[in-house]
Amino acid sequence: MPPLRSATRTRPIALLSSGHACVDVYQGAVAALVPYFVSERAYTYAAAAGLVLAASLLSSVVQPLFGALTDRWPLPWLLPVSTLVAGLGVAFAGVGHSYPLTLALIAVSGIGVAAYHPEAARVARAASGGSHTAMSWFSLGGNIGFAAAPLLVAAVVAVGGLGASPLLIVPALLGALACVAGVRAAARSTGARVAGRAAGTDDWASFGRLSGAVVCRSVVFVGLSAFLSLYAQQRTGGGALAGTAALFVLYLGGAVGTVLGGRLATRWGRVAVVRWSYALAGPAVAGVVFVPGPLLFACVALTSACLYVPFSLHITLGQDFLPRRVGTASGVTLGLTVSIGGIASPLIGAVADQSSLQVALAPLIVLPALGWLLLRTLREPGQHLTPLAT
Repeated sequence: MPPLRSATRTRPIALLSSGHACVDVYQGAVAALVPYFVSERAYTYAAAAGLVLAASLLSSVVQPLFGALTDRWPLPWLLPVSTLVAGLGVAFAGVGHSYPLTLALIAVSGIGVAAYHPEAARVARAASGGSHTAMSWFSLGGNIGFAAAPLLVAAVVAVGGLGASPLLIVPALLGALACVAGVRAAARSTGARVAGRAAGTDDWASFGRLSGAVVCRSVVFVGLSAFLSLYAQQRTGGGALAGTAALFVLYLGGAVGTVLGGRLATRWGRVAVVRWSYALAGPAVAGVVFVPGPLLFACVALTSACLYVPFSLHITLGQDFLPRRVGTASGVTLGLTVSIGGIASPLIGAVADQSSLQVALAPLIVLPALGWLLLRTLREPGQHLTPLAT
């Protein structure tokens, strides 16, 4: 598939990627806020992990529903509105000391994130012309948002502690503007809106195996996101700065891995690249769990790349396995399967409270191997591009 070359094609992807960055700041911000909730409010590991769960649980249920809706009707207004909802929830989570209220606000943010992704992925796929590389650039925006989250949270908390969290609304405002401009640019570049169902046969069996692998990846990534900052402080002795740096490396390595994944898939095929990524992820996670000192950061970078090389490929594979339900496929691969990782976080926290973070994180090592087994016999699907209605 040739890369996008004209300004009319690159502009909508750039704008949609920028909006994606702004909304995914709020996925990364929840994990970045965990150490501050532990230190300022004396939350246990399990209570802090419950916040990660709150951001994920409703999203895991709601996102496929939004995907099903976008299969029936174009809903471009969802992009700016959902970005604002995601921002409002996180921005006010640090105000007050009520744990139930904090939990509810973060859950609202999760619903905003859930509403955003299926329609955004569908619009981006149409604007990309089916290019794996272009979709990797769209996904890169989300990775940049994740990577920026710990730095943004640290800067805001430095201003006035958790009480300064309303300042976190700024990315949502910028993201809403980028989404409006991106949708308009995509409509102009394609000459139409995305509508209707594509021709083709839905391969639910292959989609199910892909989804199972994404669940394995999700548990690993969300588990590390929730506790890596605290774990890095313990393993390196570097204090809060080391924890923020480790989380930043985890998210930034994902940005590199996402772009690399699109390029590798163009040459070697999506399924082959995804399989190799899962195969290498297990040893990388083992390094994070057991390697002490500064080398921990190198292991975090390798883990991040292995987990993110297949990220945009999951989206397009899911869409091609379900060509008649592109919105549903996006809702599952970007929402349900990813959000399930948050459900495992309280269990990890509970084990850490009873033993140690190292013991709690050790089971994550085997999950990439399980994902590889699910992908072992997966075949490359036929390419089914979403049609454009004039």
